[in-house]
Amino acid sequence: MLQATAEWRTEHGGKYLVQLCKHFAHKIDVSYSETHGECRFACGTAILDADDGGLRILATAADKEQLTETESVIERHLVRFAFRENLEALQWQRPDRAA
Repeated sequence: MLQATAEWRTEHGGKYLVQLCKHFAHKIDVSYSETHGECRFACGTAILDADDGGLRILATAADKEQLTETESVIERHLVRFAFRENLEALQWQRPDRAA
């Protein structure tokens, strides 16, 4: 299973976590609280954690293509929902499997 992480510093991490999860729950299996959410897409899973300092996202998928798609789905929606904060993109980090 491949993984990627992203962290976004915002005072409104919990708000965006809930907004994302409610939105995705119309089409996919989602579980969430105000500080933790899990979104199970066909391409992979996104685990979201929020606190007063921001929003952290862990994306997992079976292969690189699906991981890229999972990252893209989360990022596109978050950028759209956070337009007031001028979020343009997330900085995804993928651990080096050779290390």
